Amino acid sequence: MTTTKRTYPAAGGRVALQTKRKLLITLIAAATAGMAHAQSDPEQNGKPAAGAGQGAQPQNETALPTVTVTGAGPAADSYRKTSASVASFGAASLLDTPASVSVVTRTQLDDQQARLLSDVVRNDAAVGDNYTPVGYYENFSIRGFPLDLATSLQINGMSIAGEQNVALENKESVEILKGLAGLQSGMTPPGGLINYVTKRPADVRSITLETDSRGSRYLATDIGALFGAQKQFGLRINAAHESLHSYVNNADGERNFAALAADWVISPQARLQFDAEYQHREQRSAPGYQLLGGTVVPSNVSPSTLLGAQPWAKPVTINSVNLNLRLDLDLAPDWRAYVAASRSRVVIDDNSAFPYGHCAIPSTCVDDGTPQRYFSANGDFDIYDYRFPDDTRRNDQLQAVLQGKLDTGKIGHDLTFGASMFRRTVSQSDGVNDPIGSDNIYNPNPIVYAPSPLSPDASTLRLDSRQKALFAVDRISLTPQWQVIAGGRQVWLNERALDATGAVTRTTEKSLFLPQVALVYKPLADLSLYTSYSKGLTMGGQAPFWAENAYAFLAPTVSRQVEAGVKYDWRGQLSLSAALFQMTKPYEYPKPDENGYTYTQQGTETHRGLELSAAGQVTRQLRLTASLALIQARADDTGTPAYDGHQAINVPRLRTALYASYALPQVSGLSLLGGWQYSASKAATRGGDVNVAAYSVFDAGLRYKTSLAGHAAVLRLSVDNLFDKRYWKDVGEYFGDSYLHLGAPRTARLSLQYDF
Repeated sequence: MTTTKRTYPAAGGRVALQTKRKLLITLIAAATAGMAHAQSDPEQNGKPAAGAGQGAQPQNETALPTVTVTGAGPAADSYRKTSASVASFGAASLLDTPASVSVVTRTQLDDQQARLLSDVVRNDAAVGDNYTPVGYYENFSIRGFPLDLATSLQINGMSIAGEQNVALENKESVEILKGLAGLQSGMTPPGGLINYVTKRPADVRSITLETDSRGSRYLATDIGALFGAQKQFGLRINAAHESLHSYVNNADGERNFAALAADWVISPQARLQFDAEYQHREQRSAPGYQLLGGTVVPSNVSPSTLLGAQPWAKPVTINSVNLNLRLDLDLAPDWRAYVAASRSRVVIDDNSAFPYGHCAIPSTCVDDGTPQRYFSANGDFDIYDYRFPDDTRRNDQLQAVLQGKLDTGKIGHDLTFGASMFRRTVSQSDGVNDPIGSDNIYNPNPIVYAPSPLSPDASTLRLDSRQKALFAVDRISLTPQWQVIAGGRQVWLNERALDATGAVTRTTEKSLFLPQVALVYKPLADLSLYTSYSKGLTMGGQAPFWAENAYAFLAPTVSRQVEAGVKYDWRGQLSLSAALFQMTKPYEYPKPDENGYTYTQQGTETHRGLELSAAGQVTRQLRLTASLALIQARADDTGTPAYDGHQAINVPRLRTALYASYALPQVSGLSLLGGWQYSASKAATRGGDVNVAAYSVFDAGLRYKTSLAGHAAVLRLSVDNLFDKRYWKDVGEYFGDSYLHLGAPRTARLSLQYDF
């Protein structure tokens, strides 16, 4: 059983402590029961207190020695979080938030030994893979809508360039907002947002060692301290080195990471936070398969195969820097403000021997009538020498927010006002994308070709996108039970696309108001019901290279969402929620015509669904997270009858996720871990005529908490994909092309975390 410890001040000098034994016993019992909740909020653990150093004890009282209370608290490691900031402009109670939000806590990240965002989002059934190859940066969909790597990912509420695999060592939790986020983020896809919350400084000394069944090696440290006369300063350093031995042949790599978090309580009214992180990651990318003949899912293929492997191919290298600075000010008892600035910069050296299509070199293939963007019917594919060095993405953001409360008669107002400036730039070269030969997916000995003689040109600015925004939200308390939340964001977009010579090829200027309104009813303190309406603005997609309007950007589109939900906190230890939603947006796709395909916007894409979730303690021994997503995703009036009226590509009608920890009462410190993920079948084409099979994946593990040399230690053993299931995890589109990715085979991992 885990032991938690906290100190409580004695009652004071008016009554001698020795005469209050009954009161002390009551205190211990109350502290033991409530301790888990107090320490399960990582946002408060170890932070310098806002009022540190405000003054001494009252002069008419004598301070007695502190009373130290020690007790067991299984809920201290609960998978439940009661607040999040991803759906608001500051930490807000999830029970009072009229949106569907899930939070993956640090404890669950540790138990699952998570390293990538794909390890995190598997806990939420509403989130799916949307091009997540080994060795490359990942992307996902929420409620069936792909995220935009330019705007859909955040750290501490500030935008980051999503073309990176964000390190998790310095993250306290990961928050997922499902649904439109126009008010929170401006121009962004309708799926939602993912926000990483960083650890704050604390007195901590920890080291983690890990290996897996393929011989990977991992070392991480977490070191922090609070110092100063009133502990007003805090620093925390996280660092990690990982030697990656992939389940894909010849796709090994390595990763180095370092992060600094610093806090300064300038005064009781002012606090400064700073975060900086750097990561270098290099690994050969494992590309996906394509449909054989454009109509058949490959069979008898292994996840360990690296298609098109060439000895001269280099790993994909990604260097990322994320910086975040925030100043919080208490202006009055009911008013506060903050100013935040961030920069996120990612530099990608994209190198690969990339398999794609067939018959790019007609003399080396037999044309069987398959469209050239698919593998041939017998499994032949072309190999491209693909090199795009110095591909640089940068996000800069500045945001100021004022929040406060006021009353107008019997009606209360919780107000938020803010302004934001955001800039995104992309610098690229024209690179090298040259076919050099062909091979077959069933060839056990890949054919080796010489690399292309071409060389990439210099990287130049290709995109400069700027957003300015003003936003306001008013949470109106009509009665203790009824609240109305009304807000909006006025967005001004100015965007330029440029070619290699610096000439402007496209200019987009857009001004739009994005409203959001919600009604919340709380018949009980631990029960809330809500309904909401919101509108969002999304950048138009870019046409694939094989379309008649190749590389053209389409106009921005407007999305709309209505949602109704219920949330219930059972006994203060288990959070339950349900949400019904409908989301619509213009349908974008390559429309077939007599000349080929034209990338266009026509028709409406509608996603309707039901989400159910639970997180927290079920019993003293059992804690879990569980979710279910039922989604109907279809397009209508597209102008292409074959694409109308059926489930959208890569969106299962049903997905479930469960992860649980059970503390064995017979063995102190030992817990059983286990998980289950299920996905119904998914369409692999827009026409819905090709599907991949449904699958279930089971995970299992053990966690043992003990002490070594008088210090806490945790030993974890996990086995992912326990029954070594072969399945297609992802059959989505990427820049207009369809790819199929196999799920990882059975993998065992062993780690030791030691606090010193």
